[in-house]
Amino acid sequence: MIILGAAGCSDTTDGKPAADGKPSPSVSASRPGAGGAQGAPGDVKQLPGMPTVSVARAQLAGLKVAAVGSMAGYSREKFPHWASQGAKCDTREVVLERDGTGVTKDAACKAVSGSWISRYDHLAFTSAAKMDIDHTVPLANAWRSGASTWTTEQRKAFANDLTHPQLVAVSATSNRAKGDQSPDQWAPPAKDYWCAYAESWTTVKAAYQLTVTDAEKAKLADMLATCPA
Repeated sequence: MIILGAAGCSDTTDGKPAADGKPSPSVSASRPGAGGAQGAPGDVKQLPGMPTVSVARAQLAGLKVAAVGSMAGYSREKFPHWASQGAKCDTREVVLERDGTGVTKDAACKAVSGSWISRYDHLAFTSAAKMDIDHTVPLANAWRSGASTWTTEQRKAFANDLTHPQLVAVSATSNRAKGDQSPDQWAPPAKDYWCAYAESWTTVKAAYQLTVTDAEKAKLADMLATCPA
């Protein structure tokens, strides 16, 4: 059965806001967004639905291995986003508020101030416009691994999932470098995030019964091996 999703970081140095796109020393020395019992350090908030390392390894073992599916018929429009989440807010604005610190919004629910740290590359930002909301498992990857058979409503739920660690605010640069690539093709530049990235990817694929390739599964196992004992 496919599970359908439901609809404190810091960028300061010596008391002054870090410029957008600057490295965040406080995060680079930690393991941001770590899953399971370890929790997250004060720099970066915990993502929802993160499994423990042992659960992620069990989920990975249970994923079906299959060849990459066809892209025939794919379009991003078949995964409607960003959906309304009430109070004039859409999914993007909810994630920006969730992943940021000191976020203030205007009457239209747009983030007008706050601070964010990109988990993928440890860059700090004070402008929401410079943040992308990444689908941990990209929409095109999902299409190739099982979502092509879903209904539009199922794909909409996947694209707006706030229950699992499927959505994360990251730098636009890292999100666009990732594209629709799987972990064996692209991994976060911040290697101390590899454990949490693999936990996130694995639990999302398990929740939605999506397949993995042999190379993808092997890379995820290697990334989970970086998790603290």
